[in-house]
Amino acid sequence: MRNEMIINFTPTGMIPTKEMTPHVPISVSEIIEDVHRATEIGITMVHLHARDEITGKPTYKAEVYGDIIAGIRSFAPDLIIGVSLSGRGIKEFAHRAEPLQLEGDLKPDMGSLTLSSLNFNRIASINEPDMIQKLANEMKVKGILPELEVFDVGMVNYAKYLIKKGLLQEPHYFNLLFGNAACVQPDLLHTGVVTRDLPENSYCSFAGIGDAQLMMNSLGIAAGVGVRVGLEDTIWYDQARTRLATNSDLLQRIHTMAEANERNMMTPKSLRKRLNLHEGFGKYGYKERF
Repeated sequence: MRNEMIINFTPTGMIPTKEMTPHVPISVSEIIEDVHRATEIGITMVHLHARDEITGKPTYKAEVYGDIIAGIRSFAPDLIIGVSLSGRGIKEFAHRAEPLQLEGDLKPDMGSLTLSSLNFNRIASINEPDMIQKLANEMKVKGILPELEVFDVGMVNYAKYLIKKGLLQEPHYFNLLFGNAACVQPDLLHTGVVTRDLPENSYCSFAGIGDAQLMMNSLGIAAGVGVRVGLEDTIWYDQARTRLATNSDLLQRIHTMAEANERNMMTPKSLRKRLNLHEGFGKYGYKERF
């Protein structure tokens, strides 16, 4: 993986609003268009959050996710698509798992699985052990690969616990998120400890929350791993916060830095093969049931 680099694009998230930045895509059509531009610049996969068309607030509705996925697959039928199963503000299993019920051309390849509860600056993400295991099992049944989200060192250990219980099967994909106020921080010691503890046959991308995004993207490129990038994690282009970023701004900067480090973007086709995902073009998710 040293030369081939995963670029995981996160266009929307749950927090940014139009009041915070006019550049965040909220509606179905806006998200589709931002992903379209992103594929032209170059991305390996996309991590989707859906929003209610009227209120702009996060929604778990499979119908909205389905509309977004259908739009993306009309121009990028092999792009790896992950959907959010976040626990911020959503308590019921049926609601969190609703996007996993999509099938056929609308089936997501991956679903996010945060491996513990945690506090953000103003809100908690509640992920009780029973909920994590039920979501992991639902993805196992549906043939959807968990997009494992790690905000602290202990979350990696919990992934290993799920492996022992037979709820996760290699190969694994991890988003390693640094810089949240209550979690692992963006420094070399923390990144070394987290990556050292990853299970065998794991792929990962470095993400930085807020001002940490540029640092962690730079470190991920230099260290030979992947990057997660987009307005979900920061709305600013610069650490002085003088310029609001667009998703295209952030992606173009990634490609500039990757070129300087002599790293090439991993194609969706290549990552699908490595993660044992179907080839796309009408067949999505994990190739073999557990």
